[in-house]
Amino acid sequence: MRRISPLWFLLFSLFVSCASAKLITVYTIGDSTMANKKAEVYPETGWGQVFQSYFDTKVRVSNHAVNGRSSKSFIDEGRWKTVFDSLKRGDYVFIQFGHNDEKADKPAVYADASSTYRLNLEKYIVETRAKGATPILLTSIVRRKFDETGKLIDTHGKYPDAVRELASNLKVNIVDMELLTKTLVNSLGDEPSKKLYLWTAPDQKFPEGRKDDTHLCVEGAGTYAGLVATEVAKMKTPLARHVK
Repeated sequence: MRRISPLWFLLFSLFVSCASAKLITVYTIGDSTMANKKAEVYPETGWGQVFQSYFDTKVRVSNHAVNGRSSKSFIDEGRWKTVFDSLKRGDYVFIQFGHNDEKADKPAVYADASSTYRLNLEKYIVETRAKGATPILLTSIVRRKFDETGKLIDTHGKYPDAVRELASNLKVNIVDMELLTKTLVNSLGDEPSKKLYLWTAPDQKFPEGRKDDTHLCVEGAGTYAGLVATEVAKMKTPLARHVK
């Protein structure tokens, strides 16, 4: 049996190392609207769960979004440290919090839009940049809540503006999902827009069906991930070249 030359082994190892180093990792951190979902809640799907399909093979999406988390609890639980420790130069961090930060009756997740929320987002930005990676901010997707005139009701208050202002002040790329999804859902209207959210017929597991205007179904997740990818393709970043 022929022995492998140490030189060839070294060259092969260097090749594998270089190929791995060229891989861009996109970390997504956020809440349940972005998170991976278990099979038992299908068709509930987070948009981060399908984000990989919008990139070529040079990009790997690592989705760390978790149900019920806010900009505060994601840090407090050590989840940000896990991402931070893994970051390398050339990676990206997509940051989307807000849905749970708004819950003033829940101290574990609440973060005031004008103070703590902004400070937490700034921490993510500064520490991402310190590792040579690129932060991208996202405003929250809209809840599908219409008034009697057929217009969407704002449920996010000051939070989207806090993200926009921070993006402007710190020169961070932003995907304004609140605006993009509001425009889309308004254009569809009340009844047709249900196809994007978790409205399901009664079945054995959910006898009363689901009428969820916050979380997404498979079609909604794919549509919203596509909105993000379209905006990324417009950015002046190396990642833009890898959007399909």
